[in-house]
Amino acid sequence: MNFIDPHVHMISRTTDDYEVMRKAGVVAVIEPAFWTGQPRTEAGTFKDYFSSIMGWERFRASQFGIRHYCTIGLNSKESNNEALAEQVMELLPLFAMKEGVVAIGEIGYDDQTEAEDKYFRLQIELAKEIEFPIMIHTPHRDKKRGTTRSMDVLEEHGMDPTMVVIDHNNEETVREVLDRGYWAAFTIYPNTKMGNERMVEIVKEYGTDRIIINSAADWGVSDPLAVPKTAALMLERGLTEQDVRMTCYQNALTAYGQNGEMKESDWEGGFDVDQNQLFEGNRILRGQTPKTGKSTNIIDN
Repeated sequence: MNFIDPHVHMISRTTDDYEVMRKAGVVAVIEPAFWTGQPRTEAGTFKDYFSSIMGWERFRASQFGIRHYCTIGLNSKESNNEALAEQVMELLPLFAMKEGVVAIGEIGYDDQTEAEDKYFRLQIELAKEIEFPIMIHTPHRDKKRGTTRSMDVLEEHGMDPTMVVIDHNNEETVREVLDRGYWAAFTIYPNTKMGNERMVEIVKEYGTDRIIINSAADWGVSDPLAVPKTAALMLERGLTEQDVRMTCYQNALTAYGQNGEMKESDWEGGFDVDQNQLFEGNRILRGQTPKTGKSTNIIDN
C-alpha cells in the first residue's frame, strides 16, 4: 500500500529515515514550517529555513523516491516576538507561491496570547487571498479551548472549513472539529498526543470521512514510520484496506491538493531517481554507490 505522511519535519531527520519510509510505502510527505527547537532571532534565519524546506529537502526526498511538499507560515510560538514577526510576515507571500507549497501553516495558537491571535488572523487573510489551504497547530496546553477558539476565528474570517486541516486532535476535540466541517488530523507520537491504538478506536467510532493520520516526526522522540505502523494495526484490528487508504493517503491528498501543487500523478507510476545528481553542488551520498532508476524500483536496487 502507498502512504502519505502529511505532517513530518524531515529537515530534522536522516537519510536513513527517508530510506525506511520509502520501503514502508511512503510515497509523499508534507513538511510544515515550524520552530526549530530554539527561538530564531533574525528574519534571515526564517528566509534560509523556508528555502531549505522547499529546496534542499525537496531534492533530498526525491533522491530516495519520495515526493516532498511543504507549508509556509509563521508559527504561533514565534509570533510572540512581534518585531521579528512583522518582518517574517513580509516574507510569507514571497515564499508561499513557490513550487511545492501546498498550504499556509502550521499556524494557530500556542499559549493563546494576543500576539498569537494577531498573526494567526493575518495569515488566515493571506491564505484567503491566495486561495490556499491552511494547516492549524492546536495548542498542547488547554487544547480543547484552543481548538474551539481556532475554529471560531477561522469562521469570523469566513474561511471555508473544507480548506482547513485542524491538526494534533485527540478524543476531546475530534467531534467538534468534524461537526463543524473541518479536516481532522491526528499526530501519532510514541508517548504523547495520539497513540496508534487510540487512533484505531477513533477510526472505528468516527469512520474515515475527513480524518487524516500523520507522524509529525521531528527533532524530538518521534517515529517517521508512525503512519504505516498505524495502518498495519488498523488492518490487524479489523478495519479495511479502504479505511487505511482514506486515512493514510487519500484524505491528505484531497485536503492538501486543493491549490494544485500536490497531485497523484507526481508519483504514480514512478519518477526517475539519479543519486548522481547535485543540488547547488551538493549530493546526499558519502561514498556510497549511487542508485538510479524509477522511484517505484529504487528501494530494491
